[in-house]
Amino acid sequence: MNKDETNLWTGLSDEARNALTARDYKAGSLAQRIAYSGIDAGELAVADRSRPEVKRAWIPGVEIFPRKIHSQRHRGVFGEFCRRDEGILSKIGFWPKQWSAARMFAQSAKGFHVHPPSIPPDTTAEKWLRRLFVRSPENYSLRRYDDEQWDVMFFLQGTVEMILCDVRTGFSKRIMRFFIDGDNHRSSNNVGVVVPPGVAHAIRVEGAEDVIMVYGTSTIFHPEFEGRIASEVETAELPDSWREFLGRGD
Repeated sequence: MNKDETNLWTGLSDEARNALTARDYKAGSLAQRIAYSGIDAGELAVADRSRPEVKRAWIPGVEIFPRKIHSQRHRGVFGEFCRRDEGILSKIGFWPKQWSAARMFAQSAKGFHVHPPSIPPDTTAEKWLRRLFVRSPENYSLRRYDDEQWDVMFFLQGTVEMILCDVRTGFSKRIMRFFIDGDNHRSSNNVGVVVPPGVAHAIRVEGAEDVIMVYGTSTIFHPEFEGRIASEVETAELPDSWREFLGRGD
């Protein structure tokens, strides 16, 4: 457009022109996209985590790994979750004790929740967690999988945005935002995600399609392991007029 930008909005009122802002279409650095605008999960699954900008942005203990989704023409798809003796779960020594499934309706979300880390009685939480994830991050035998809930998540249908926030004592508040495709959308964003205890996580559905997920946990389900943070998005209140009407009943 060759039109003089100073005259571009002359058809608008002064109030409207003063309120105008331009959208920033710049992608930003990898670290900025991970923490703020969000990034495709497939890009994270193949990222070189030794690169300084990735290392600074990555939450210690989180794993994002690609999955194999096999097309079965005229029938659908066949997707692999994980193999016990191969891949990331084998490497870190984590095999779930319980598998569960969940369905999320379109335009819904699961608010932030977090599972408590298990701290040995002879040390402090900060010392223990830094030993696990900073000083000896590859000594997976130290991890207390039997005493704390680790999650590994897979998505069979739909598309989601997942947000992770590190709230462990002694760690900086790193945030990771990324988008995952279900098996019915074959792409590099078909991934599995490992979430350690002490990392708050939230999921919201992208688009108008229900989401189906399957997840494994290192322990069996314990309600006391579910700590809720800013989870009011999950509570659908009745309209004020409905509550007022019901309050009049005997």
